[in-house]
Amino acid sequence: MDSAPLFPRPRLFQNLLLFLWALLNCGLGVSAQGPGEWTPWVSWTRCSSSCGRGVSVRSRRCLRLPGEEPCWGDSHEYRLCRLPDCPPGAVPFRDLQCALYNGRPVLGTQKTYQWVPFHGAPNQCDLNCLAEGHAFYHSFGRVLDGTACSPGAQGVCVAGRCLSAGCDGLLGSGALEDRCGRCGGANDSCLFVQRVFRDAGAFAGYWNVTLIPEGARHIRVEHRSRNHLALMGGDGRYVLNGDWAVSPPGTYEAAGTHVVYTRDTGPQETLQAAGPTSHDLLLQVLLQEPNPGIEFEFWLPRERYSPFQARVQALGWPLRQPQPRGVEPQPPAAPAVTPARTPTLAPDPCPPCPDTRGRAHRLLHYCGSDFVFQARVLGRHRQAQETRYEVRIQLVYKNRSPLRAREYVWAPGHCPCPMLAPHRDYLMAVQRLVSPDGTQDQLLLPHAGYARPWSPAEDSRIRLTARRCPS
Repeated sequence: MDSAPLFPRPRLFQNLLLFLWALLNCGLGVSAQGPGEWTPWVSWTRCSSSCGRGVSVRSRRCLRLPGEEPCWGDSHEYRLCRLPDCPPGAVPFRDLQCALYNGRPVLGTQKTYQWVPFHGAPNQCDLNCLAEGHAFYHSFGRVLDGTACSPGAQGVCVAGRCLSAGCDGLLGSGALEDRCGRCGGANDSCLFVQRVFRDAGAFAGYWNVTLIPEGARHIRVEHRSRNHLALMGGDGRYVLNGDWAVSPPGTYEAAGTHVVYTRDTGPQETLQAAGPTSHDLLLQVLLQEPNPGIEFEFWLPRERYSPFQARVQALGWPLRQPQPRGVEPQPPAAPAVTPARTPTLAPDPCPPCPDTRGRAHRLLHYCGSDFVFQARVLGRHRQAQETRYEVRIQLVYKNRSPLRAREYVWAPGHCPCPMLAPHRDYLMAVQRLVSPDGTQDQLLLPHAGYARPWSPAEDSRIRLTARRCPS
């Protein structure tokens, strides 16, 4: 019978040695793969400039054991620092660096020169200086970190490279704001609103297109027609194209942002604004011809979208203009009410109305009203202690909210002053009256208010009055 060998076989012995070697290395924490580890970042250095723009830097060290790969990432980070503007007449940073070589021999000769920056060389982050009075320049190496790449440029030179700051403030990071205004975001914290306003409009004048709510970004409005876009601020004052006056193309400030208004002979009009808006804006259109469609878009934070949608639906924008409460919608082509269908009102023993003629009366009611328009009275009906007129709007001079082609105008009492006759055209100034609980929303013609038969002369007077309202 064979006896067992005193020593393991060679292959088994080699495997045992490999196992012990691996176990020993694992116990000692030695690894032949993977990167080293970074030390924490040190504090940011002081800004490289004492005024204007400069650069601040921070660094870290890579700790690695023998056999480990270099650390992943950068050992230095640079950020843009902004200080108060340099005083007028201050010497630019690049000029100071060139001036350091004034009167010093260069180019291997004893000749000296006066040096000024030269910006026509290929590498704009080299200190390229032109010898004054001579047709050559010399490169003195790299400019100091924080030097502007070129006059007026946003980039600055760092380690010989021209870098621009990302939205995180770090130079060369490439970080960008998304459409929601979040640095490095993915457009997931806001919603994109894009619609077309197609209401043809039943009369010439100002029509509401949409509310542009607070917080809107990347606003764009465009249309192609002879109509004009108008923009009204939250205080009721027009930013552009208001009060029947066409504004010149240009940049306007509104709601904390710059609105760029362009108009060409196409005819095409556009409004653009980066935002965000600091308060609501009202977009309107001054109709002079049928509306072919107004395209508008903007980005809105998610938390603001539901309130915006609720307000738009309550007002009926942008699909339609609001309908008076308690009135059934009527198609735009509905025929006008004829005299035969209008109930005949018996003469009333009403006392005479006070005299409301004069420029002061017209000015008082125009400036203090919410709406001024030309309308034809289609019918008159007494209801409780009020008189209700059904009118067809023909021309709008002033409006603070949308109007339908047909509206109800209410006047107090059975004998309102002035009394409006059916089937006649009037110029009238009315106020919007909303009850505290929101159940009633009426257009009110005040007692002894402004309502005068329309005529070309009265039309001219009311247009002149519009210019005299205190701003």
